[in-house]
Amino acid sequence: MRTRTLGTTGPQVSALGLGCMGMSALYGEADRAESIATIHAALDAGITLLDTGDFYGMGHNELLIGEALRGASASAREKALTSVKFGALRDPDGDWAGYDGRPAAVKNFAAYSLQRLGVDHVDVYRIARLDENVPVEETVGAIAELVEAGHVRHIGMSEVGADTLRRAAAVAPISDLQIEYSLISRGIEDEILPTAKELGIGITAYGVLSRGLISGHFTRDRQLAANDFRGMSPRFQGENLDRNLDLVEALRKVAEHQGVSVAQIAIAWVMAQGERFGADIVPLVGARRRDRLAEALGALDVTLDARDLAAIEAAVPAGAAAGERYPAAQMAHLDSEH
Repeated sequence: MRTRTLGTTGPQVSALGLGCMGMSALYGEADRAESIATIHAALDAGITLLDTGDFYGMGHNELLIGEALRGASASAREKALTSVKFGALRDPDGDWAGYDGRPAAVKNFAAYSLQRLGVDHVDVYRIARLDENVPVEETVGAIAELVEAGHVRHIGMSEVGADTLRRAAAVAPISDLQIEYSLISRGIEDEILPTAKELGIGITAYGVLSRGLISGHFTRDRQLAANDFRGMSPRFQGENLDRNLDLVEALRKVAEHQGVSVAQIAIAWVMAQGERFGADIVPLVGARRRDRLAEALGALDVTLDARDLAAIEAAVPAGAAAGERYPAAQMAHLDSEH
């Protein structure tokens, strides 16, 4: 497994990370045993970065990862790194209730995460969305105090814009920015990615397959469960879906010419952007099953030259996606989009 360092101050991690959210929330029901088997398979393959949020399944995801780590080999546990997002508030019905970045809340969230994960520290800790009512300096300062106390190793950020990233980095070293980045979500390239590079901050890219939309496996007639987030996502609706799946078919032709799958070429493209921009970019793959994990791992063997990258760009040009990446209410919470 190749490795990357998250920025100039962050940890060394595997070139691919495993995003565990879908094992607990937002994509319909998941198989618990298969989820744990997938985490074990990822660790066995050399993946060291496990990404979660304390609000994924309202604690379920952290408990799941904790269970998987207890069942893993001692060497795998030692190498495993946890990346945790906090701050998103839920009510008993599972609805969203805002974000809390107050220093006292930061430390409270951390205490619960350490207990659920069964670890004595979190490797990378970050607020999931900027709390507009709390200066980012106060939130980052509270995480810095957790670092000083040994409960957290590195500070990350999530879905913030360039100005906020600069303010955060002025308080304490920031290891990485977790943000959506894929062939059809390329907004970070103009300002955010260059700023991260300038500040020595790595990128952990989630949504590299756009929630399965550009995986090559999603079909127009797929019926989504009532609790599947994609049922309200603009890119999965009506004409938007038709347009986006047309892009996938164009990408499929490029992938077939390479002898790889659509998912593999989409993941490989994200990895290739690290070289293009001179930045540390680690894709997070949201595999919930071992077969999907195996497919994603195959992207590590895909080499894209200038001609390949041009063909991909022709198939899926920047800005070609139809629909926003979140519903309007959630887009409003993205500092990265303002």
